[in-house]
Amino acid sequence: MSQTPSIPPADVEERLSRELNVWLCTLRRDGSPHLTPVWFVYLCATFWVGCESRSVKARNVLADPRVSLALEGGDAPVVAEGAARVHRDGFPSPVVEAFARKYDGWDVGRQVGPSERALLEIPVRRWLLAGTAQ
Repeated sequence: MSQTPSIPPADVEERLSRELNVWLCTLRRDGSPHLTPVWFVYLCATFWVGCESRSVKARNVLADPRVSLALEGGDAPVVAEGAARVHRDGFPSPVVEAFARKYDGWDVGRQVGPSERALLEIPVRRWLLAGTAQ
């Protein structure tokens, strides 16, 4: 692919703005993968994923920040890699607003019950597949 690793082609960028789920793969302490579909927003070459602060994905990222992400459609695969960072407070307002726009007013930072929210910040290190099977 001729693009810089962190910038996907325009058609992929458009999919990232409209698709609701991305598959997030984190690594357990024993090195085995943990794969889950998650809500996300993609802003400025960075995936943002909301989760519970005590979730398996948050714990995995704290132990090993390496992650992979993949959009759901297998006909035009989009797969990226990056290193995640966990935010427990001070969520950037553009990210919170983007989640609310994309998911019908959902507040990514709103706590539900005793569980604390977290936000995963995942700058794309490289695109493995960007809409074309190899």
